[in-house]
Amino acid sequence: MGAAIWVLFLCLIVPSSTTGRREIIDMKGGPGDVVWVVQLSDLHFSVHHPERAGDFKRLVGPTLSMINPSLVLVTGDLTDGKSKDLLIMKQDEKEWMEYQKVMEDVVQRSGLNKSNFYDLRGNHDNFGVPVIGGLFDFFSMYSLNGQLRRSELVNSVTVKTGKWKLLFVGFDSTMSAGLRGPTNLFGHPTDQLLSEISSELSQWDFKSAEPVTKILFGHFPLSFSAASYTQKTLKDIFLKNSISAYLCGHLHTKFGKNLKRQHNSGHHLLTSSKYLQVYPHETPVESTRNCSSGVPPVEEFWEWEMGDWRKSRVMRILAIDSGHVSFVDTNFKSGAKETIILPTFPLDSRYMLTTLSQHQYNCQPEGSLFYGSVRALVFSASPIVSVVARIYDSSPGNLLTVMETSMRKHEDASSRGDLYTVPWNSKAFEDPSPDRFWLQIEATDSMGRSTLTELRPFSAKGIQAKLSWTWKEFLVMGCQWDALYYPILWSFYLLMFSVLVIPRAILGFSKKKYNSFNASKGFKNLMTWVYAELYRVPLVWCCMIVYLFFLLLCPWLFGQVFAEDGERGYMTYKGWVVNVNKMGKLEFLGFPDVMVVVLSHLFLVVLPSFCVAGALAAERGMYRDHLLSVSGKKKDDISLENKGSALFNYSQPGTSKSYIPERWIRNILLVVSLAICWKHYKACECYGLMHPGYLGILFIFLFEMIYLPCRRKRNRLNSILFLVLKFELLKFAFVCGFSLLQNCRALMRAYEMNPLLHFPFYSLSIPALLAYTVYKTSK
Repeated sequence: MGAAIWVLFLCLIVPSSTTGRREIIDMKGGPGDVVWVVQLSDLHFSVHHPERAGDFKRLVGPTLSMINPSLVLVTGDLTDGKSKDLLIMKQDEKEWMEYQKVMEDVVQRSGLNKSNFYDLRGNHDNFGVPVIGGLFDFFSMYSLNGQLRRSELVNSVTVKTGKWKLLFVGFDSTMSAGLRGPTNLFGHPTDQLLSEISSELSQWDFKSAEPVTKILFGHFPLSFSAASYTQKTLKDIFLKNSISAYLCGHLHTKFGKNLKRQHNSGHHLLTSSKYLQVYPHETPVESTRNCSSGVPPVEEFWEWEMGDWRKSRVMRILAIDSGHVSFVDTNFKSGAKETIILPTFPLDSRYMLTTLSQHQYNCQPEGSLFYGSVRALVFSASPIVSVVARIYDSSPGNLLTVMETSMRKHEDASSRGDLYTVPWNSKAFEDPSPDRFWLQIEATDSMGRSTLTELRPFSAKGIQAKLSWTWKEFLVMGCQWDALYYPILWSFYLLMFSVLVIPRAILGFSKKKYNSFNASKGFKNLMTWVYAELYRVPLVWCCMIVYLFFLLLCPWLFGQVFAEDGERGYMTYKGWVVNVNKMGKLEFLGFPDVMVVVLSHLFLVVLPSFCVAGALAAERGMYRDHLLSVSGKKKDDISLENKGSALFNYSQPGTSKSYIPERWIRNILLVVSLAICWKHYKACECYGLMHPGYLGILFIFLFEMIYLPCRRKRNRLNSILFLVLKFELLKFAFVCGFSLLQNCRALMRAYEMNPLLHFPFYSLSIPALLAYTVYKTSK
């Protein structure tokens, strides 16, 4: 008795295992070994956009009832967490209460068990949440996982059929301390989380006689998932455990509809996953044909980003038919769907696993029932009267029908869904081209409504068809941004210091003087002359160097990074600093998330500003040389005259228009300067760093571009027109100033920042630099 009490005491005081919660579902009934699940992602329920939750409530429940999936996976960004102007990013409990209410209705109308729903936290669900389980962690209070007490970061469920096991593992890789946006963009898997994922994925290894298909689901694509402290990645864990597919969200369809990527264990120079992958497909690893050793370990997997409910109203149905994974994405923007068709075999050759498909093709037993039939799941709200499979041959240059036959429903008294099949001779469609033959299936219901699937290429020999990305799809799926951030940053600094410092040193030691512009002497001479002109405005050059060091060595800004009453932090290029650890070292949060601020500022504000400053200095030198050439005066003669009058006074009596032409190049550069200031203003909006100082800088540009030229030509302008122009100028300045004050007030409230105290040097340096350059080069 005493021993029993002692064991019970140990169980109470020893913390439980950190591995995820494991559940098992035994599927009863047919059809065969086919299992299908539904994925939804990026719902973004918002108090400012009630139609998102309204459409979800109206459409999803009845559709799930029609589909009857084994699982429903909601992969993050359940709520929006943004203000109406999209600038304030923190949790809103009203949105979470709406989410809970809508999901309860969806579960009830679907007729599914609530435990079959799994929802995950996305970065929007983590905005401003300082600690998981804290006061502002509404996900733990209102989500389905929270209500079902799935408090672990990793959860798994195994769906068992008669001959197969399907292991689904979901994980939460959001920040442990959720920053406010926009510097909360990446997944942050820790070493402990990676270990837990690996443990869940390997739970059936060496324990199951049936084959196991492994599928993971999370929120962040791998391109937006950072490496752990020991530089381990999710891809390493996925390949090690031979998964088939990874389902995610996060990116939305605004970047493209082909956000899919294949990964394998091969290492290639041009497609190294450490930095980037040029094409959606990686070159498959060569495998030898050996049918005696059974199915080889899968050394590749597919990553499928599904889009979003927020704007696209997309739902994904994913089926696993005897280990083969296929999916269809359905758009509900036009309303409810009466019929949805998902072909499960032959597989779409664009999304097949090459190693597995080729092994099963080479080693399939004679007379295999699976390979001997075309198969498709048909979900419909009305009885289906006919299903027809058509195969087209694209080799003639257009689609030629080579097979058209009716499909029969797979009979099973206790079927969970309708599987239609038709026998075919797969050998007749073997071809070295993976996209010669295309499959399309048509279903007609009792009301005469016809539904067609999209054309899908297939390969009876298991050869993979190639995909391509648009440039936007490549940027968000093909680039591993956490690995690219520092190389891009240091490349920028290497370029800037090379451009600013090395020519300065060379010209300082050079005896040759570059006092006049002559483009015919070559590009090298031209650039040297441009640098020489820039160095004649020494304060501008010094400010450029100082500002670059400031961005490296000093905090950029202070701000309220968590919810109300939280700690204030400051941001550097390494991340946000909120506190210091026990060892006295700074702890940086939000790496590499801060890159969205850092790189955009460097490449869209700093670099163009420096280029414009150099161009303004060069334009002044060109104009000076032009005056010297047409006037016949020497440089010293002009310097002895009224300083700047020859360059600045456009209305001297007797001056011909050809003698002193308008400085159109300068006017263009002034417009570019205004565009840069506007870009910097919009970037600073996100951090509450705008203040009326911008109004004065704006007046400098407007004064130079509009008011002074009009004053010089006032004898040729109608007085009424001039007054109207002046009135419009003042009105524009007033509107800009009022808008600045309004935005400043709203953003100060959002981030609790005082723009006059929290690093005005960062916010005003670039506009001030441009304004000073404009002033110094005007004469």
